[in-house]
Amino acid sequence: MTKKERYARFISYFQEAMPEANTELHYETPFQLLCAVMLSAQCTDKRVNMVTPALFEAFPTPLALSEATKEEVLHYVKSVSYPNSKAEHLVQMAKRLMEEHNGEVPGDFDALVALPGVGRKTANVMLAVAFNEARMAVDTHVFRVSHRIGLVSDKATTPYAVEKELVKYIPEEDIPRAHHWLILHGRYVCKSQRPLCKECGISTLCAYKDKRM
Repeated sequence: MTKKERYARFISYFQEAMPEANTELHYETPFQLLCAVMLSAQCTDKRVNMVTPALFEAFPTPLALSEATKEEVLHYVKSVSYPNSKAEHLVQMAKRLMEEHNGEVPGDFDALVALPGVGRKTANVMLAVAFNEARMAVDTHVFRVSHRIGLVSDKATTPYAVEKELVKYIPEEDIPRAHHWLILHGRYVCKSQRPLCKECGISTLCAYKDKRM
């Protein structure tokens, strides 16, 4: 099977099986999404969704969050991973939004990665989910699953290398959804330690050498 054929089958399957794929993070505004994505680094969406309702009630706007102390924010996010640094980044991010963007989340990649606590993955998530741009955010699920399926080569050893290969072969209109296809497939089927290969709808095209059939 050629790589082009593998991608075609991958896209065809998920277009039918998961046509409305989207983030599982709960949010109402781009600002809330940005906070949630920042909190989700090396943490589950389930855990983030448990802490954000109270966080957003206490700090509903960039202005409110920018005027908070790290300790005040830490009270709400202490159950997520790396709570101290995330609390600090949230406050500093809100301050930057107020100082440089009139309290609005920018829809520009360079402006996003210039925000405290925002890296390439978070910026790509924001652009794909909040601004509907053709951006491929590569987290641990996307990195693992794209290698296992055989969508990317063994030479793609960094998230950026994986991102470049994926966007090269996935049609632009499918890139935002494909990000979620890979995440959700990795979260619920192609799990890190115990992949559910018998339940996988794309096992016949998967290149994973340790399939559990």
